[in-house]
Amino acid sequence: MTAPGVAGALYIVSTPIGNMGDMSFRAVEVLSSAALVIAEDTRHSRRLLDHYQITTRLSAYHEHNEARETPRLVKRLQEGESMALITDAGTPLLSDPGARLVAAAIEAGIAVIPVPGASALLAALVGSGVAGDQFTFFGFLPRKGKDRLRVLTEIMRMSHTAIIYESPLRVCDTLKELAESGAGARNAVVARELTKKFEEFSRGTVAELAEKFEQVPARGEVVILIGGAAEEKVDEESMRAAAREMLGSGLSARDTVERLISRYGAPRNLAYKLAHEE
Repeated sequence: MTAPGVAGALYIVSTPIGNMGDMSFRAVEVLSSAALVIAEDTRHSRRLLDHYQITTRLSAYHEHNEARETPRLVKRLQEGESMALITDAGTPLLSDPGARLVAAAIEAGIAVIPVPGASALLAALVGSGVAGDQFTFFGFLPRKGKDRLRVLTEIMRMSHTAIIYESPLRVCDTLKELAESGAGARNAVVARELTKKFEEFSRGTVAELAEKFEQVPARGEVVILIGGAAEEKVDEESMRAAAREMLGSGLSARDTVERLISRYGAPRNLAYKLAHEE
């Protein structure tokens, strides 16, 4: 894939998320003929390439070296080498490194060519039974602090499906947090081990699934889907009563403000007023 004086191309190649039969013929062809395969974890990806008898050299590209490696890779692309970017599993750039390289390649006039294939996000969505005509993908949620609260608040206020990736160790805690924020009655699905032997779709309300995974912790790769909130108009007096109940249960004024915003869609100034009324 090298032509003197002609810029190469950057291929974004999807790989299996579990079932090795999901590798496309085109993906194998591109990976076999590229000058270099750029991978997040070269040891993991070497096993994948060996399975398909692909001998192309691998180069590591991850969050710790992408700033240093991007200019070097773009230079090689400009010199005529074509490369393939892969991730540990599924479609690159979805909660994985690569966005910096793609942006730099486009800016340098390099052709960026997707080679579609397996995606945990889409596999979970189409198998879930949750409405998929409109959805927002959040990737992995921030672990804590204001960023996490901001994302959870956004999910609470959405009227369409939210999709997140989650560590199996945190599935129960995340579902509990959503339930405590007012999403306990929302329909949800926990999809795990997609395309693998023990693939499972657990369906129920957020509260029901929180209870299930508290009793039997999740294993394997996990995708959580949360159905959209039904449109509900709540008057100020009802929100005032809710604020009093929250404060009476020991919730701080600050947390009460955030709950009023996320649960009822209250404007921040109104939520603040209700949370500080005598």
